[in-house]
Amino acid sequence: MANFTNTTGNTVAGTKLNKTFFDRQLLEGARTRLVHAQYGQKRHIPPNNGKRVEFRRWNLFDIDQTMCALTEGVTPDGQTLSQSSVEAEVSQYGAYVEISDLLEQTAYEQVLSDSAELLGEQLGTVVEWITRDAMCAGNNVQRAGGKTARSELTSADTLTVDEIRRAVRTLKKAKARPFGGKDGRKQHFICICSPDATYDLQEDPLWQDVSKYAAKEQLYTGEIGMLFGVVFIESTEAKVIRQAVHTKVAAHSASSAVVTVDEITAEAEAFLSKAGAKVMIGAEEYEVSGVDRAAKTITLASAVSTAIPADTYVYSTEAGKLDNTTKTADDVHMTLVFGKDAYGVIDLGGGAITTIIKGRGSAGTDDPLDQRATVGAKVMAYTATILNDLWLLRIEHGVSA
Repeated sequence: MANFTNTTGNTVAGTKLNKTFFDRQLLEGARTRLVHAQYGQKRHIPPNNGKRVEFRRWNLFDIDQTMCALTEGVTPDGQTLSQSSVEAEVSQYGAYVEISDLLEQTAYEQVLSDSAELLGEQLGTVVEWITRDAMCAGNNVQRAGGKTARSELTSADTLTVDEIRRAVRTLKKAKARPFGGKDGRKQHFICICSPDATYDLQEDPLWQDVSKYAAKEQLYTGEIGMLFGVVFIESTEAKVIRQAVHTKVAAHSASSAVVTVDEITAEAEAFLSKAGAKVMIGAEEYEVSGVDRAAKTITLASAVSTAIPADTYVYSTEAGKLDNTTKTADDVHMTLVFGKDAYGVIDLGGGAITTIIKGRGSAGTDDPLDQRATVGAKVMAYTATILNDLWLLRIEHGVSA
């Protein structure tokens, strides 16, 4: 992540705002969330240089047993250099809170500083999720227990020492570059995982707790242990795939595309609102064309000729193995094991997050009685992308209760 810049200098309650203080509050709040963003190759787009950045790398030469053999007196054909490139485009993010003059003068809490801290935590989480989701979008996947599909994973398919060993073997065979070597640390790969995943791993006697080597090596933020040359970083924001839709039919009429259900959660609404979303009703899969959370209705892409009985399960299948009776699915956790330069993070002009404070009356005629101040935070521009898919391995697994 880049540095956090200062705010504009407005006046609230007749006192010059302490820009450094509020920036520090924002920074401290954001840092509590930044784990995935720490280890990517960092690129800053200079001002007035567009919104896209291109990463390039040289491709390795192919090797076979006879390719480099020389014939006496004969000059061999030369080899051709080639590159691979990855492009990424940054986007903006931001949020603010409005504070009235009465609240500011009567609240027991330090409303402005607390707001800056909360906004920092919120946007830190946004940056973390953007990075995490980009890292989890790769095609280099290992599923616990030898399972071949996400829908086969159960809570018994936990993250084990053997799974870590397999991941290390995969990265080594792909010639992934390790971290360390020049900073005083032994060479290592990095693993980002959830607290539930480390709970299962720590039961193994081969687990090496951070306290056993902390005095000898420089630690990463959030580092908790090491195993087979892999340093483990725990994150509460590690990606977990949970079943988004699980409810029952409340009413449906024959030849209608509208199905009324018992409830639609915010997660279900987000899932069903995606283009091409599909949902299971009983044993049949249907494409969804619309959802109304308030009315508790799901509109299917086509009408269903026969009335669907009440209490029929309505559910999604994006998570783990389904229970045949209840149609509930096990959670699937995403653990990431990767080498250096496996992915990149990009921001604009070296300043990713900015604190913005507008004092009472700064809105001019829109605030004629000087009643409102705002505290805001903005990610000027940010994105993340995988640079080498073979150097970043996603382990999909369940967790024990």
